[in-house]
Amino acid sequence: MPHTTITLKKSFFSTTAFEAVRSGDCRAELYRTSTGIEAVRLSNRRGHLVILPWYGQMIWQATFDGVDLTMQSHFREPRPASDIVGTYGCFMYHSGLLRNGNPGPQDNHALHGEMPLAAMDSASIEIGEDAQGPWMALAGEREYLMGFGDRYMARPRVVLRPDAATFDIQMTVENLSQDDMDLMYMCHANFAFVEGGKIIQPTGFGRDDMVVRTSVPTIVQASDSYLDHLQKLQQDPSATRVVSTDLGVDPELVFYLKNLRKAQDGRVHVMMRRPEGDAFSMRYNPQEFSHLVRWILANNRQKVCAFAMPATCGVEGHFTEKSLGNVRTLHGGETASFTLTLGYLNAQEAGAEEQIVRASR
Repeated sequence: MPHTTITLKKSFFSTTAFEAVRSGDCRAELYRTSTGIEAVRLSNRRGHLVILPWYGQMIWQATFDGVDLTMQSHFREPRPASDIVGTYGCFMYHSGLLRNGNPGPQDNHALHGEMPLAAMDSASIEIGEDAQGPWMALAGEREYLMGFGDRYMARPRVVLRPDAATFDIQMTVENLSQDDMDLMYMCHANFAFVEGGKIIQPTGFGRDDMVVRTSVPTIVQASDSYLDHLQKLQQDPSATRVVSTDLGVDPELVFYLKNLRKAQDGRVHVMMRRPEGDAFSMRYNPQEFSHLVRWILANNRQKVCAFAMPATCGVEGHFTEKSLGNVRTLHGGETASFTLTLGYLNAQEAGAEEQIVRASR
C-alpha cells in the first residue's frame, strides 16, 4: 500500500537527540552515541526500539511497558568493532547471510557471518497504513559485492505499530548475480535472561524434541565437568522448562528445537513467561525458517536467554552445515524473504498467547 519514505543522511545525526518524524503515536528520534554510532529511537505508546541504521541495522535495545527485553552485558553503548563480539550487547542482529554460526576448523568466515556489523548503503524511515492500521518502520539497503565472489542486496526492515509491544523484523535477500549463492540466515534475538522464566513451546522437552549442542566452539572455554553436563542434558533436557542459573548455563547452553507445531495462523509461537506474569514472545513462519535455535548463557560478563532464534540452518559453521544439507541455495536473480514478530506481552496478552501455544501442541 502507498507509504511515505524519509531518506536519512548521516549529517542528520548529532549527540543531541531530536525528533525527526512523528506520525500519530509513533515517532522517530535521531542521535549519535558517545561512541560515534548513529541511532534511531523508534517509539510508540508502550515503549521504544533503538536501531542502528548504518551498523547492520541491529536493534541495540528494546524496552516496552518499562521492561527492558535486552540481554544484560557490560556494553552500555554500541562500539565500533571488526566483529560482533566487539560490541556484544544488542537485542538483535542479523546473522548471516552467506555464512552463519561458529566457524569450524575448515571455515574461514567471521563469527555469524558478514551481516551483523555491515555498513549499510542507505537507511530510511517509512510511514504508512495497512489492514492492521498505521505503522512506522526503519528500513535500509546494503549491496554486498566481492570480486570473484557473490553479489546480493540485503533489505532489512523493522515495523512498529502505535499500540503494540511486539514488532516485525523483516529481511529480504536478492541474489544479484547470475550464479547460485549459499544463504544462511538467522535472526539472532538476544532476549534478557529471566531467573525463573518459564518457556512455553509447541513441542515437548524430551530428547527427541530438544537436541543439545555438544560441539563446543573455540570462543567457549570448556571444562570436563561442562562436557559431562552437556551429555546429561542430551539424555534429559526436561529441566530446561524453567530458566535458571542452576541449569549450568556458564559458559552456555545451545539447543535445536524439533517437531514444532504450527498454530492456527500457520506460524510457530514460542514464549518465555516471566514470574511477574508477563512474557517475551516470538512468532515466525516455519516455511521461511527451517530451524529454531535456543541459546542460554549467564555469567559475570553477560546474561542472555535467546529462547527462540529462527534460522535457515544450524550454527555449526558453513562447512558442517553444508555437509548436513542445511545450507540453502539462492539461484541467480532469486529473492528470499523472511518476516517474524517478536517482543513483549503484558500479563493479559501473555495469557492469551499461552493458550495459542498450548492449543498447537
